[in-house]
Amino acid sequence: MSILIVDDSPDQQALLRSILGKAGHADVLSADSARAAAHVLNLDGNSATQNIDLILMDVLMPDQDGVETCRQIKRCAHLEDIPIIMVTAKADLSNLQEAFAAGAMDFISKPVNSIELLARVASALLLKQEMDRRKNRELDLHRSNEELQKALKEVKSLRGLIPICASCKKIRNDGGFWQQLEEYLAEHLDAEFSHGLCQPCIKKLYPGVYQD
Repeated sequence: MSILIVDDSPDQQALLRSILGKAGHADVLSADSARAAAHVLNLDGNSATQNIDLILMDVLMPDQDGVETCRQIKRCAHLEDIPIIMVTAKADLSNLQEAFAAGAMDFISKPVNSIELLARVASALLLKQEMDRRKNRELDLHRSNEELQKALKEVKSLRGLIPICASCKKIRNDGGFWQQLEEYLAEHLDAEFSHGLCQPCIKKLYPGVYQD
Protein backbone atom coordinates (compact mmCIF):
# COMPACT_ATOMS: atom_id res chain seq x y z
CA MET A 1 0.00 0.00 0.00
CA SER A 2 1.19 3.51 -0.82
CA ILE A 3 2.05 6.19 1.74
CA LEU A 4 2.53 9.91 1.04
CA ILE A 5 4.75 11.97 3.35
CA VAL A 6 3.98 15.70 3.26
CA ASP A 7 6.73 17.62 5.07
CA ASP A 8 8.91 20.61 4.17
CA SER A 9 11.90 19.18 6.09
CA PRO A 10 14.17 16.86 4.03
CA ASP A 11 15.55 15.41 7.27
CA GLN A 12 12.08 14.58 8.55
CA GLN A 13 11.16 13.02 5.22
CA ALA A 14 14.31 10.88 5.31
CA LEU A 15 13.60 9.77 8.89
CA LEU A 16 10.04 8.71 8.11
CA ARG A 17 11.13 6.97 4.92
CA SER A 18 13.81 5.06 6.81
CA ILE A 19 11.45 3.87 9.55
CA LEU A 20 8.76 2.87 7.06
CA GLY A 21 11.23 1.21 4.70
CA LYS A 22 12.75 -0.97 7.43
CA ALA A 23 9.23 -2.13 8.31
CA GLY A 24 8.58 -3.23 4.74
CA HIS A 25 6.68 -0.22 3.42
CA ALA A 26 8.39 0.10 0.03
CA ASP A 27 5.86 2.33 -1.74
CA VAL A 28 6.52 5.69 -0.08
CA LEU A 29 6.18 9.07 -1.83
CA SER A 30 7.20 12.52 -0.59
CA ALA A 31 5.97 16.07 -1.06
CA ASP A 32 7.71 19.09 0.44
CA SER A 33 4.69 21.43 0.45
CA ALA A 34 0.93 21.58 0.21
CA ARG A 35 1.29 22.57 -3.44
CA ALA A 36 3.42 19.50 -4.19
CA ALA A 37 0.96 17.27 -2.33
CA ALA A 38 -1.91 18.75 -4.34
CA HIS A 39 -0.08 17.81 -7.53
CA VAL A 40 0.47 14.21 -6.40
CA LEU A 41 -3.14 13.86 -5.25
CA ASN A 42 -4.60 15.77 -8.21
CA LEU A 43 -6.83 17.88 -5.96
CA ASP A 44 -8.43 19.64 -8.92
CA GLY A 45 -9.18 16.42 -10.83
CA ASN A 46 -11.55 13.47 -10.48
CA SER A 47 -8.96 10.86 -9.60
CA ALA A 48 -5.59 10.82 -7.84
CA THR A 49 -2.43 10.98 -9.93
CA GLN A 50 -1.00 8.32 -7.62
CA ASN A 51 -2.89 5.62 -5.72
CA ILE A 52 -2.39 6.81 -2.13
CA ASP A 53 -3.60 4.77 0.86
CA LEU A 54 -2.27 6.91 3.73
CA ILE A 55 -0.97 10.46 4.22
CA LEU A 56 1.50 11.55 6.92
CA MET A 57 0.93 15.30 7.10
CA ASP A 58 3.21 17.82 8.82
CA VAL A 59 1.22 20.49 10.65
CA LEU A 60 3.54 23.47 10.21
CA MET A 61 4.59 24.16 6.61
CA PRO A 62 5.28 27.36 4.67
CA ASP A 63 2.61 28.85 2.38
CA GLN A 64 -0.15 26.54 3.64
CA ASP A 65 -0.24 24.49 6.83
CA GLY A 66 -1.16 20.84 7.15
CA VAL A 67 -4.56 21.49 8.72
CA GLU A 68 -5.82 23.51 5.75
CA THR A 69 -4.30 20.96 3.35
CA CYS A 70 -6.10 18.18 5.22
CA ARG A 71 -9.36 20.13 4.95
CA GLN A 72 -8.95 20.54 1.19
CA ILE A 73 -8.19 16.84 0.70
CA LYS A 74 -11.29 15.78 2.59
CA ARG A 75 -13.46 17.99 0.39
CA CYS A 76 -12.51 15.90 -2.67
CA ALA A 77 -14.78 12.91 -3.30
CA HIS A 78 -11.96 10.81 -4.76
CA LEU A 79 -9.68 11.48 -1.75
CA GLU A 80 -12.03 11.63 1.24
CA ASP A 81 -11.43 8.00 2.25
CA ILE A 82 -7.64 8.39 2.56
CA PRO A 83 -6.64 8.35 6.27
CA ILE A 84 -4.49 11.33 7.31
CA ILE A 85 -2.14 11.20 10.28
CA MET A 86 -0.87 14.59 11.45
CA VAL A 87 2.81 14.84 12.40
CA THR A 88 3.26 17.62 14.93
CA ALA A 89 5.77 19.04 17.39
CA LYS A 90 4.60 18.95 21.00
CA ALA A 91 4.37 22.72 20.99
CA ASP A 92 1.74 22.48 18.22
CA LEU A 93 -0.66 20.19 20.07
CA SER A 94 -3.13 23.08 20.32
CA ASN A 95 -3.77 22.65 16.58
CA LEU A 96 -4.93 19.05 16.94
CA GLN A 97 -8.58 19.86 17.66
CA GLU A 98 -8.71 21.87 14.45
CA ALA A 99 -6.92 19.07 12.59
CA PHE A 100 -9.43 16.46 13.73
CA ALA A 101 -12.27 18.78 12.75
CA ALA A 102 -10.65 19.04 9.31
CA GLY A 103 -10.77 15.25 8.90
CA ALA A 104 -7.49 13.91 10.33
CA MET A 105 -7.83 10.48 11.95
CA ASP A 106 -4.75 10.43 14.20
CA PHE A 107 -1.50 12.18 15.12
CA ILE A 108 2.08 11.45 16.15
CA SER A 109 4.40 13.82 17.94
CA LYS A 110 7.93 14.89 17.01
CA PRO A 111 10.51 13.61 17.64
CA VAL A 112 8.91 10.57 16.02
CA ASN A 113 9.05 7.28 17.91
CA SER A 114 9.41 4.42 15.41
CA ILE A 115 7.23 1.97 17.37
CA GLU A 116 4.44 4.51 17.75
CA LEU A 117 4.67 5.51 14.09
CA LEU A 118 4.47 1.95 12.80
CA ALA A 119 1.58 1.08 15.11
CA ARG A 120 -0.46 4.07 13.97
CA VAL A 121 0.42 3.47 10.33
CA ALA A 122 -0.64 -0.19 10.58
CA SER A 123 -3.95 0.82 12.16
CA ALA A 124 -4.61 3.43 9.48
CA LEU A 125 -3.81 1.05 6.62
CA LEU A 126 -6.12 -1.60 8.07
CA LEU A 127 -8.86 1.01 8.17
CA LYS A 128 -8.17 1.94 4.53
CA GLN A 129 -8.31 -1.71 3.47
CA GLU A 130 -11.68 -2.13 5.16
CA MET A 131 -13.01 1.06 3.56
CA ASP A 132 -11.85 -0.16 0.14
CA ARG A 133 -13.55 -3.53 0.70
CA ARG A 134 -16.77 -1.77 1.74
CA LYS A 135 -16.68 0.46 -1.33
CA ASN A 136 -16.05 -2.53 -3.61
CA ARG A 137 -19.00 -4.36 -2.03
CA GLU A 138 -21.19 -1.31 -2.66
CA LEU A 139 -20.05 -1.20 -6.29
CA ASP A 140 -20.76 -4.92 -6.69
CA LEU A 141 -24.21 -4.42 -5.15
CA HIS A 142 -24.89 -1.49 -7.48
CA ARG A 143 -23.86 -3.55 -10.52
CA SER A 144 -26.00 -6.48 -9.35
CA ASN A 145 -28.96 -4.15 -8.91
CA GLU A 146 -28.49 -2.75 -12.41
CA GLU A 147 -28.33 -6.29 -13.83
CA LEU A 148 -31.49 -7.21 -11.92
CA GLN A 149 -33.34 -4.16 -13.24
CA LYS A 150 -32.22 -5.04 -16.76
CA ALA A 151 -33.42 -8.62 -16.29
CA LEU A 152 -36.79 -7.43 -14.98
CA LYS A 153 -37.14 -5.13 -17.96
CA GLU A 154 -36.42 -8.01 -20.31
CA VAL A 155 -39.02 -10.14 -18.52
CA LYS A 156 -41.57 -7.48 -19.51
CA SER A 157 -40.79 -8.19 -23.18
CA LEU A 158 -43.14 -10.64 -24.88
CA ARG A 159 -41.26 -13.63 -26.22
CA GLY A 160 -42.02 -17.12 -27.44
CA LEU A 161 -45.29 -18.55 -28.81
CA ILE A 162 -48.44 -16.67 -27.74
CA PRO A 163 -51.80 -18.42 -28.50
CA ILE A 164 -54.27 -16.00 -30.13
CA CYS A 165 -57.80 -16.64 -31.36
CA ALA A 166 -58.01 -16.34 -35.17
CA SER A 167 -61.55 -14.97 -34.90
CA CYS A 168 -61.91 -12.64 -31.90
CA LYS A 169 -58.15 -12.05 -31.44
CA LYS A 170 -58.24 -12.85 -27.73
CA ILE A 171 -55.01 -14.19 -26.19
CA ARG A 172 -54.78 -17.27 -23.98
CA ASN A 173 -52.80 -16.34 -20.85
CA ASP A 174 -50.52 -18.52 -18.73
CA GLY A 175 -53.51 -19.66 -16.67
CA GLY A 176 -55.30 -20.99 -19.73
CA PHE A 177 -57.92 -18.21 -19.79
CA TRP A 178 -58.72 -16.03 -22.79
CA GLN A 179 -58.15 -12.29 -22.41
CA GLN A 180 -58.70 -9.25 -24.57
CA LEU A 181 -55.50 -8.36 -26.39
CA GLU A 182 -55.13 -4.97 -24.69
CA GLU A 183 -55.64 -6.50 -21.23
CA TYR A 184 -52.94 -9.08 -21.85
CA LEU A 185 -50.49 -6.52 -23.20
CA ALA A 186 -51.16 -4.15 -20.28
CA GLU A 187 -50.16 -6.91 -17.86
CA HIS A 188 -46.91 -7.68 -19.68
CA LEU A 189 -45.73 -4.28 -20.90
CA ASP A 190 -45.09 -0.88 -19.36
CA ALA A 191 -47.63 0.75 -21.64
CA GLU A 192 -51.11 2.29 -21.57
CA PHE A 193 -53.67 2.09 -24.37
CA SER A 194 -56.06 4.60 -25.89
CA HIS A 195 -58.91 3.50 -28.12
CA GLY A 196 -59.94 4.80 -31.52
CA LEU A 197 -60.95 3.54 -34.94
CA CYS A 198 -58.73 2.99 -37.93
CA GLN A 199 -59.91 4.05 -41.39
CA PRO A 200 -60.85 0.50 -42.59
CA CYS A 201 -63.04 -0.01 -39.51
CA ILE A 202 -64.73 3.37 -39.88
CA LYS A 203 -65.51 2.55 -43.51
CA LYS A 204 -66.91 -0.86 -42.50
CA LEU A 205 -68.96 0.32 -39.50
CA TYR A 206 -70.07 3.71 -40.80
CA PRO A 207 -70.22 3.50 -44.60
CA GLY A 208 -72.36 6.61 -44.83
CA VAL A 209 -69.92 8.70 -42.83
CA TYR A 210 -66.59 7.71 -44.34
CA GLN A 211 -65.64 9.56 -47.49
CA ASP A 212 -63.03 8.04 -49.86
